[in-house]
Amino acid sequence: MKHTDVIQIISKPEEFFGKTVTVCGWIRSYRDSKNMAFIALNDGTSLPHLQIVIDKSCVTLPEGATRVGSSVKIEGEAVKSFNKNQAVEVNAKSVSLLGDCPLDYPIQKAKTSLDYLRTLPHLRVRTNTFNAVFRIRSKISAAIHRYFQQNGYMYVHTPIITGSDCEGAGKIFQVTTLGYAPEYKSAEEYYAADFFGRRAGLTVSGQLEGEVMATAFGKIYTFGPTFRAENSNTTRHAAEFWQIEPEVAFAELDDIIEIATEFIKYIIKAVIDECPAELDLLERFYESGLKAKLQKVVDDEFARVDYSEAIEILKKSGRQFVYPVEWGLDLQTEHERYLTDEVYNRPVFVVNYPKDIKSFYMKQNPDGKTVAATDLLVPGVGEIIGCSEREADYDKLLKAISDRGMKMSDYANYLDLRKYGSVPHSGFGLGLERILMYVTGMGNIRDTQIFPRAKDELR
Repeated sequence: MKHTDVIQIISKPEEFFGKTVTVCGWIRSYRDSKNMAFIALNDGTSLPHLQIVIDKSCVTLPEGATRVGSSVKIEGEAVKSFNKNQAVEVNAKSVSLLGDCPLDYPIQKAKTSLDYLRTLPHLRVRTNTFNAVFRIRSKISAAIHRYFQQNGYMYVHTPIITGSDCEGAGKIFQVTTLGYAPEYKSAEEYYAADFFGRRAGLTVSGQLEGEVMATAFGKIYTFGPTFRAENSNTTRHAAEFWQIEPEVAFAELDDIIEIATEFIKYIIKAVIDECPAELDLLERFYESGLKAKLQKVVDDEFARVDYSEAIEILKKSGRQFVYPVEWGLDLQTEHERYLTDEVYNRPVFVVNYPKDIKSFYMKQNPDGKTVAATDLLVPGVGEIIGCSEREADYDKLLKAISDRGMKMSDYANYLDLRKYGSVPHSGFGLGLERILMYVTGMGNIRDTQIFPRAKDELR
């Protein structure tokens, strides 16, 4: 049906003053008085609502057209608003009910905690909170593509179904057409009879395939869904999430750190510039000082600390951590948060991790104990980027695969990249939902996804 988007009227009100407009949308609130009524209308094109003013002596409201959640079509005149918080409103001439909403509509003011709204993923997107979060998700996704496209990267689509688990951790979702099949006497026999004739799973990362493309096109990036079958029912883990993974040929660790820094600053600045109303709302209700925090990321230099030094800082902190702090152990969230929130008060790259706690493909440092790897930690969240220079030496990579008991045939093509014209190359992975948590102030990753996928959660 012919109508004008609310965003057009709100963003350029002077172009509509005195004109008759037709708008469609859902009722977000309804206020009534003896002679007048007011509808806050939202059609999904903007975070702010459009106020509809109804003179009850002139306009008859259909039954149901006053209920929160109902959808309506309204024709009226756009006029300058006397309310200092809005520039324009519409004096209704007619109101038509498009879709009724009963009184048991579950999105009511008394029941809008995030915990409650997680039980209604199909309806919670209609609230102001999730309107703001998913607008930012859209804008930051566009900024991610824009950054890479403007800097000469090729966008590639890596397989979702794969025969390897990339990192050798084994935490993958199996893909099969067989299901329960007791007639097979061994796993080998089972997989041989399956669709691909071998074990297959959902990808945990597009990195290995990305490296293939980087050795042909120089600079590439992937941006798509990834899956991890970790039994981690925490506020930071999801079984399905979107990941951004650039891979850059002729780049060492310092080069990729520089790229990651520029990239993070770019996409956060895009959110600041393009989502002011959304950030205002989230700062008001979820994280005080959110905008200042994001601006600080854009303006400040990122810190950098060697893993070994970070361990010493944690040991000397006097803090009683739940998890032990020892060289050779991975940093836990509480350790990361201490470094970012209390020591540096800004994003920090922790570099040169012990090789035994990092993936097989990371470049081994000359000390024989560490690898050229880094994690970017940010205040309030912890790790958002995992980054490394890749091992370009054929023999060292071969030994790393063998030492970890990984199936050599699964990595034959990957090894060929080191055999035929190997070059120094590096890359990183950024979880979209992790950076969204940071820029929106959401404390739970489930509040950055439309339908979260986690342990025992599939709606």
